[in-house]
Amino acid sequence: METVLPPVIGHRGAAAYAPENTLAGFRKAKALGCHWVEFDVRLTADSQPVLLHDNRLERTTSGRGRVSALSLDAVRRHDAGSRFHPSFTGERVPTLEEALMLLAELGLGANVELKAARGKEAATGAVVAELLARTWPADPVHLLISSFQKGALAAARDRAPHIARGMLFRHIPKNWRNIAAQLGCVTIHADQQRLRPAVLSEIRRAGYPLLVYTVNDPERARILFDFGVKSVFSDVPDRLYGTAPSGGSDREIVADLASAAIPRQGSVW
Repeated sequence: METVLPPVIGHRGAAAYAPENTLAGFRKAKALGCHWVEFDVRLTADSQPVLLHDNRLERTTSGRGRVSALSLDAVRRHDAGSRFHPSFTGERVPTLEEALMLLAELGLGANVELKAARGKEAATGAVVAELLARTWPADPVHLLISSFQKGALAAARDRAPHIARGMLFRHIPKNWRNIAAQLGCVTIHADQQRLRPAVLSEIRRAGYPLLVYTVNDPERARILFDFGVKSVFSDVPDRLYGTAPSGGSDREIVADLASAAIPRQGSVW
C-alpha cells in the first residue's frame, strides 16, 4: 500500500494563519487548499493523546506546566488561541480523537508526529497508533506516523503495522537506511537547512520519499523540489502551490547532486 503524499503539507495546520495544532488551524488549512496537514501529539499524565508541540504549555496556551504532569482536564481548561491572536480566544487544545473527527469531515490527510516525554516513548507510540487504527479508514493511504524517537515508532509499528511510518532526523546519520529498515519506515523526514546533496541523492536512489521542514519561501521550495524532495511542510502552504514540478516532485533529479550544493536559506529563516 503506497501512501499518497502531496507536494505541500500544512505545518501544524496552517501555523502562520491560525494557532498551531488546533482545530481552527485545520479548518484554515482546508480553506487554503491543503490536502494534508502535519501536527504533533503527546500524552497527558492520564495517558490521553492531545495536540501540542512543546512539552510545556507556556508558549502556546494560557497555562503553565509540563503536559506529561497534567491531566487531560487540566490541559483542556486553558486557552490555546489567544496567544496567537485575540480573535482565536476560546480555542482549546484538541484531543487526538477530536482532531481525527474533524480531519475526516474536512477530507484532509494527516502526518501525525509523535512527541513523547522521556520514558514515555513506547506508551506514546502505542496509544496513538491504537487510536489511529480504530478511527482511521481501513485503507490509510492518507495517513503517516512520524517521529524523531525510535522507541515511539517501534511501538506504533507493533500496534498498527499497516499505518505508514516516517523517520525524522535533524541530522541524517550515515546509518539512516538501517534505522529506517529496522522500524519499517517508508519515508525520511529532515531539516531542509541541513540537507547534504550526497545524502539526498542516496535517499532518492534507495527509493525513499524525502519530506523536509519548514519551508515558507516559494523560491526555496522550487530549489528543493528540483533537488528531488517529495514534500515540504509549510506554515504558509498557499504561497507554495505551483512550486512543485508538473506531475509532482517525483521527476528525475536534473542536477548532479553528488557535486552540486543546495543553497542555504537566508537569515530570515
